[in-house]
Amino acid sequence: MVASWEEIENALEIRIPESDDLIFEESRRLTGPGLLWNYPGAVVDILINNFEISHVTNTWQEITRYLLDDIGWSKQHIIVRHYDGGASLAISAPMDALYSAVFAVETSWQLCASKLLDQKPDSYETMVNDLKAIIAKEANPTLIDLMKVAGDHGIDIISDDDDVSIGHGTGSKVWPVLNVPAASDINWVELHDVPVALITGTNGKTSSVRLSSAIARAAGKVAGLTSTDFIRVGDDILDHGDYSGPGGARMLLRDKRLEIAFLEVARGGILRRGLPIRRARAALVTNVAADHLGQYGINTVEELAGVKLSVHRALSDDGVFVLNADDDLIIQEATNIDANICWFSLDENSPQISEAKSNGKLCAWMTGNTLIYFDGKAEISVIDIHDIPLAMGGAALYNVRNALGALCLAFAMGTDLKAIRMGLSEFKSSPKDNPGRCNEFHINGARVFVDFAHNPHSIEAVTTALGNLAGNRRFLMVGHAGDRSDDDIKELVRGAFGFRPDYVIANENPTYLRGRELGEIPDLVREECISQGLSDSDVLYADDTADGVRKVLNGIREGDIALMLVLADRDKAFQLIDEATKKGEA
Repeated sequence: MVASWEEIENALEIRIPESDDLIFEESRRLTGPGLLWNYPGAVVDILINNFEISHVTNTWQEITRYLLDDIGWSKQHIIVRHYDGGASLAISAPMDALYSAVFAVETSWQLCASKLLDQKPDSYETMVNDLKAIIAKEANPTLIDLMKVAGDHGIDIISDDDDVSIGHGTGSKVWPVLNVPAASDINWVELHDVPVALITGTNGKTSSVRLSSAIARAAGKVAGLTSTDFIRVGDDILDHGDYSGPGGARMLLRDKRLEIAFLEVARGGILRRGLPIRRARAALVTNVAADHLGQYGINTVEELAGVKLSVHRALSDDGVFVLNADDDLIIQEATNIDANICWFSLDENSPQISEAKSNGKLCAWMTGNTLIYFDGKAEISVIDIHDIPLAMGGAALYNVRNALGALCLAFAMGTDLKAIRMGLSEFKSSPKDNPGRCNEFHINGARVFVDFAHNPHSIEAVTTALGNLAGNRRFLMVGHAGDRSDDDIKELVRGAFGFRPDYVIANENPTYLRGRELGEIPDLVREECISQGLSDSDVLYADDTADGVRKVLNGIREGDIALMLVLADRDKAFQLIDEATKKGEA
């Protein structure tokens, strides 16, 4: 009888030596390919002080190899990653032994730390016997055989703590993990994968999955998506929330209505658990910029680029890797990757585009106002940017790039040109199509925009695009969470000045103080606004998002332009804007 994960998860307690010089950060299961490699397994992160990192990891690897051999895992692999101030060590493991793998790598760390700190470890013989017992208890040989046979049939298999599914969407079937059938009892003819694309990057992920889904819908497909906002199949939103990790992907891919899928893949999910599938038809990296650094040993933007581009590990053998040729970090990281790359760029003379065309490789670019796709043999004129509502007549270049990435994905997934044009031309910056992404409203003759941008890269892109629009007075509402440094918050405000505001509403976010005092963030916003040339009287304080929205709506007149960067209470902001819109129409 296979044990449940509840029986296994806390079955052992591995003692971790305590020291300020060797600090155990975290252990976790890796259920799919990711930053380190293609294997499932387990990883431990360690902070290291007053020891040479290579000495620690060399010792750790030797001990881990010895331990794995003794518990019967001589064929399993070990990998180490160094970063500033620490290191990670991961081991591979069978999919039916991932909790056991966590116990194993924690045990190897106890042995290593004890040796380096000259402390006595627990009984080695007892720990080895405990690990063998847990491995035997967790073992699910029927699942392992099923995974092999699914691979032989060229069909994806997805396993988690509770369920196992073979195939995707319309071609999927799900069983409880504790009661999987024998491979010989499965009707393999009825099982198959559907086209799946993974979409990641620092900014533009959610817009890209929504736009790509709209193109697929235009082709008559029942399209599904996962995102940081919700998970949806066709017109049915299954749930609201952050579903940019493997859990959201599993829920979507097991829905029997699904015919094509677009999965938003966030940095955190890749590092915590790995990628959700192993047979994606395509993957897209929109861009890479500094955001959420300092977690899981990712301390630099270059290291972050490695995380983002690790999505290529989930591609099928004939999968297409769509990359932004206007991003230097992506170009640099791509040199280390063996994949079928489809470059896209706003510059038709980009070296990556020129090389791809010369070598008969997939690529896309903008020439004049037209987006062009090259299929390796011929150039295809896809659409004029003035026919793409997201592009705002070319002012929103970041959305022109999103359109290029989406059309490359669409071609890679077999979508016809007519549907691609229709999807690009009908998808709008509206709360219905793309909520929170530069949504435009007309109130009392003024143009009002709402965006959820929250990092310097996205804020600068949005404000620069809107800064090019003609208008009278310009109102900007801005605030931020308290877990950013003073310098980070000021940088955010500087980026927002691409909007060229005449008035700024510095709004408080009481639910996002994160250790700050009330008034700290608005004071920093005010200070930076004044340094950017505004007078003190041009910067208004708002108690919260609703108060800020009201101040903007009460201040605007005909011909004005307003941009509200909304971090919290988004539904309330839309409600107030909707009420003002209806009042103006009455």
